[in-house]
Amino acid sequence: MTSSKLLLPLRIPELGPSLGKLITGTGRRPGGMVLDAFRVQLATRVIEYAGEARQLAARDERAAALDAVGREAWLAAWEETVTAVGGVLIDQINQRLDAEAAAVRMPGRLRHRVRLDDVERRALTARLGSSGSRLIPALDELSAGASRARVATPLERAAVEAWQDGLKTTARRLEAAWLALEDGVETELLDWDRVADRVAMWRKPLWPVLVVTGIGLAAATWLGLVFGGYLPAPGWLQSLWDALPFHS
Repeated sequence: MTSSKLLLPLRIPELGPSLGKLITGTGRRPGGMVLDAFRVQLATRVIEYAGEARQLAARDERAAALDAVGREAWLAAWEETVTAVGGVLIDQINQRLDAEAAAVRMPGRLRHRVRLDDVERRALTARLGSSGSRLIPALDELSAGASRARVATPLERAAVEAWQDGLKTTARRLEAAWLALEDGVETELLDWDRVADRVAMWRKPLWPVLVVTGIGLAAATWLGLVFGGYLPAPGWLQSLWDALPFHS
């Protein structure tokens, strides 16, 4: 095993400039949603990872330093962000659907079916998560570079420099993933707005009213014909008529 004294010291590059609009913001409100808190939290998490890695590297804890800014750390930060954004988005969609259903006085059993169920929630979150597809190849490269940097000696400076470049590339891919996530939120809201519009067009079905009205009209017409002498009265009706008090 190579002695740590023979290894090239790790230097963790500043990642803020590579995070780009994750730091500065995009100025967008996709679908009217304000996502700045999630963006800042994601950027902060990455910068904290880098700070932790610097401290570990300064204590010559090389493996731990590499892991602190490794594939799993970046992926966990991204998935946490997607889950949080998805949760707020689902709540907003359900609130819109509930409001439209209440406005047209949709019955409770139907209103419950209008809301996103567990399958739809998972599908929506998965669609948002796919915004990070461009991040995955960069994480794979970062992981491979970390393996080489872990044992790099001063004669293998290029391996550490490649790993440092991989960190910056990963930060840029995370920025791109965030931009795609904003697009995904906007797309989801547009799609579910159309669903909400269909809910707003819901009306109570008329067939029960028509059936009851038709039966009532038929009964009234039949009684009119019977009492008018145009049709013979059935025995049960004649018995009922004779039992009335004013007939005694």
